[in-house]
Amino acid sequence: MTGSDTPAALCATGLGFRYRKRGNPALRDCGFTVPVGRITALVGRNGAGKSTLLHLAGGLLRPGSGDLRVLGTAPGTSEARARVALLTQDKPLYPRFTVADTLLMGEKLNPSWDRTTAERIVQEGGIPVHAHVGELSPGQRTRVALALALGKRPDLLLLDEPLADLDPVARSEIMAGLMAEAAESGMSIVLSSHVLPELEETCDWVLVLRDGRVELSEDTEALRASHTVLTGPADQADALTREHTVVQSRTAGRQLTALIRQRGPLRGEWHVERPVLEDILIGHLQAGAPEHRARAERTEEAA
Repeated sequence: MTGSDTPAALCATGLGFRYRKRGNPALRDCGFTVPVGRITALVGRNGAGKSTLLHLAGGLLRPGSGDLRVLGTAPGTSEARARVALLTQDKPLYPRFTVADTLLMGEKLNPSWDRTTAERIVQEGGIPVHAHVGELSPGQRTRVALALALGKRPDLLLLDEPLADLDPVARSEIMAGLMAEAAESGMSIVLSSHVLPELEETCDWVLVLRDGRVELSEDTEALRASHTVLTGPADQADALTREHTVVQSRTAGRQLTALIRQRGPLRGEWHVERPVLEDILIGHLQAGAPEHRARAERTEEAA
């Protein structure tokens, strides 16, 4: 059990960042806490700020405003670099190095290097250690990059869509390995992914970004328990909105279907279903679409 005084895996206060050549900020006034020992799903639409946040946490970028801490320290410091591993989408590797050379480099650069773990990840992919990295398939390069990251024995592993070029079987195998590694070592993982169904069984914390802001940051079980899908008469919509948070709704004739965040007991004639995590995440992400925001703004003006 983690003590209350243990630093969070990630903690942000008023965090903001803007790229010089872009108009809108990538992140705006973000505040959240991700506890240690969690496998966190970082979710958001394209351009929501996921990669920016991971690059900030990995020390590749510096905040434009606010503060971000990884394991209680500033990203990019020597302490943070020793305890944090970041695997980005482009997976920077030296193409002229052999796989063996790449793993040897990891061993030379990391005092806590775990050769057994690194070699096992490579061997499970059937990758010849004498092959040059530039000759490997995208999926094989992903395995080598992951071997470098896990061989470092990090306390916090940041993964920015790293498995996108793997086939479903390989993705499943690697995700199972990551879960086992996290359970055994207590390693914290933050995983950015668009493949929402795989997050259902692997992640126990959710961090959702919408338009550069934090929409959700909480335990997945609590998230599931607080959300409900209701189907019932459309004339109950106003009462539903007053008593609960309506994340998303649609009306067909006289029937209303709504994903809500329940704030108390349900009143009225409703058919109730419990949504899966994917439905909840999609509901919150779609609620941030321009057409939904415009509809909400019109509703507020009319009120």
